[in-house]
Amino acid sequence: MTPDPSGRSGCSDLLAEGLLVLDGGMSNALEDRGADLTDDLWTARLLRDAPDEVVAVHRTYFEAGADVATTASYQASVPSLVAAGLGAAEAESLIGTSVTLARIARDQVQRASGRRLFVAASVGPYGAVLADGSEYRGDYGLDPAQLRDFHGPRLEVLAAAGPDLFAVETVPDVREAEVLVPLLDEIGLPAWFSYSVADGRTRAGQSLEEAYAVLAGSSAVIAAGVNCSAPPEVSGAVRAAVAATGRPAVAYPNRGESWDSTTHTWQGADLFDTALALTWYDEGARLLGGCCRVGPRDIAGLAEVLAPRRT
Repeated sequence: MTPDPSGRSGCSDLLAEGLLVLDGGMSNALEDRGADLTDDLWTARLLRDAPDEVVAVHRTYFEAGADVATTASYQASVPSLVAAGLGAAEAESLIGTSVTLARIARDQVQRASGRRLFVAASVGPYGAVLADGSEYRGDYGLDPAQLRDFHGPRLEVLAAAGPDLFAVETVPDVREAEVLVPLLDEIGLPAWFSYSVADGRTRAGQSLEEAYAVLAGSSAVIAAGVNCSAPPEVSGAVRAAVAATGRPAVAYPNRGESWDSTTHTWQGADLFDTALALTWYDEGARLLGGCCRVGPRDIAGLAEVLAPRRT
């Protein structure tokens, strides 16, 4: 399929595909290729220092069976990049580069395979740029105006770079969602919106019914759900998202481990099982993949498990 002049692959009917396999974690895939991600910019540093590696990871996920590449912009913001020594204009350009690199990989694989593929611009929560685990707690002490000032310019820069949709992900707090949803509706680019949850609630402690109700009236949100959470959390979140929004769900958990922001390591048991995706599909999920510590081999297995649901 030839992309349209905007660089988008016909996202207006994205979910007409019925089922989309998402990619897995960008950071673990880069580390498996030898990348050093120990600084606070995390994967965003590679946008500047090793862009070919980012393209290679996107391509690997596509070749494993993913239909969507999620950009390496999760932790990228103008303030964090400026704090790392870039000028403001250079920082904005680098955020846009995250989309360009994913589009390069998308176009390469799309031309070779004839498959219909997509690029989702990752929009992480404010807490992600703090690099201290705040995205797993929420309640940053910022008022809505401050959150708008942070998210608005980044959304505009990403949208201008030509992704097919936004991936608004790992949101821990209803209060941040209440700021993000109007911004998404103003820009008008389709988006999936996923919370990070624990014990059947948002990371900030709100009920899932309250969390997904915030998304119900959005004109931009085409799917709602959960990511970067333990696999046992997914079913409850998927059911709550579908019930509250009436839209398909998105589900891409991590392996079930917990992030230790002090040691910068993952701890705990591996609970990721591709067979669970069939249950999540039956509960209403139509965008399915993996998050942190889920790699290309896992996505290949997921694509295989879900193949019968495509027919």
